[in-house]
Amino acid sequence: MRKTRILAGLAATALAAGTVAAAPSVAAPAAKPAKPTVLAKGLLTPLSLAVDGPDVYVAQSFGGSLELLSPGKKPQTIYRSKGGAEVGAVSAHRGTVTFAVSASNRDGVYVSTKLLRIAGSGKAEPFADLLGYEKKHNPDSDVAYGIPAITPECAAQWPADAGPATYTGIVDSHPYATTSKGRTTYVADAAMNAVLAVSPKGKVSTVAVLPPAPLAIDAETAEALELPQCAVGQTYNFESVPTDVEVGPDGNLYVSTLPGGPETGARGAVYRVTPRGKVTLVADGLQSPTGVAVAGNGDIYVSQIFSGQVARIKKGSSTAKTVRSFGMTGDIEVAGRDLLVTTDVIPPEKGAPKGKVVRFRR
Repeated sequence: MRKTRILAGLAATALAAGTVAAAPSVAAPAAKPAKPTVLAKGLLTPLSLAVDGPDVYVAQSFGGSLELLSPGKKPQTIYRSKGGAEVGAVSAHRGTVTFAVSASNRDGVYVSTKLLRIAGSGKAEPFADLLGYEKKHNPDSDVAYGIPAITPECAAQWPADAGPATYTGIVDSHPYATTSKGRTTYVADAAMNAVLAVSPKGKVSTVAVLPPAPLAIDAETAEALELPQCAVGQTYNFESVPTDVEVGPDGNLYVSTLPGGPETGARGAVYRVTPRGKVTLVADGLQSPTGVAVAGNGDIYVSQIFSGQVARIKKGSSTAKTVRSFGMTGDIEVAGRDLLVTTDVIPPEKGAPKGKVVRFRR
C-alpha cells in the first residue's frame, strides 16, 4: 500500500506500481461525436492544462517546461525549470499564470515545491513555499492510514514492499493543480492529501484534508497484493490523493481524488469542498481521475488517465457517464461550449512522446 507520488509514479510505476484495473462499465455516447481539433502534439507528459480566454497553457511536466498556445501562433515556451525540476499545477486568470515547480533528489524525494506566477512583467516569480508549509504543519499528521487497529501479530507478517501496515500522514508535498477565486489561489497537493489556500503574498493555509479511501480486504485482494491471511476482513485506509481542483459556479471547490495505492478497481472520486473546509462526496466509482472541470451550468467533467475516458456528472447527479474516450487522458478544462483535454500523457517506452492537447464540443 505504497504512498502515491503522482508525477513520478504515473510514468514509472502506474501510480503505485500496481496493475491497472479494467475500466468500469459506463454508458457510452449515443452517437459518434465530431473529431476533436488538435491544438498541440508531440508533448512530453502534458499533465497540466489551463485556459485564459483564447490562450491555452500546458505543462510538459517531465520536460520541465510551460508552453503557451495562442491562436494562429506557434507554441511558445514561456518557462523552463532548472535541473530537470517538474512543472505542473498550471492555472491562468486575466493574464496571470500560476504554476508549481517541484524539485526532487536522486532518490525521487521532493526537496522543494514552490508556486510561481507570471504576471505583467513576463518573468516567473516564486511566491509560496509549499514544502516549507508542509514541514511546519503537515495537515494530515493526525489521520490514521493503513489498518489502525491491526494486531501486533498481523503487523509482524506484513510484507515490507506493501508499505506500512498502519501510519499517520507523512511530511511530503507535491502540488498537482491550482485554481483561483478572487485573490486566493487554491492548491490540490497530492502528497499532503490536502487542499490549500494561498494569499497573494504567499501565506499558505489548509482548507481541507481529504478523507481516507477505505478498501475492504477480501481473500482475492489479499492474494493479489500478497498480504497475510490475517488481513482478510480488515479495512485498509488508503490516502485520498487530490489530483485537481476547480471553482464551481456555486463558489465551492470541486476536487478529483484517487486512492494512494495500487489500482484495485474504480475507486476514484470527486468531492465538493466549501471555502470553509466542509467536504462532501459528489461521485465515486471513477477510474484514476486526474482532472476535473466544472461548466457554468454546474455539470462536472472528469478525465480518467488509465481508462482514457472523459465522463460527465450532471448537476445534481452522483453518476458519471462517459462522453469521450481517448488514450491516457491527463487534465481537462472547460472553454465556453468546448472541452480541452490532454491525451497520451505517458510517453511510450520507445520513440518520441505523443502527448496532445485536443479541443471538442461538450
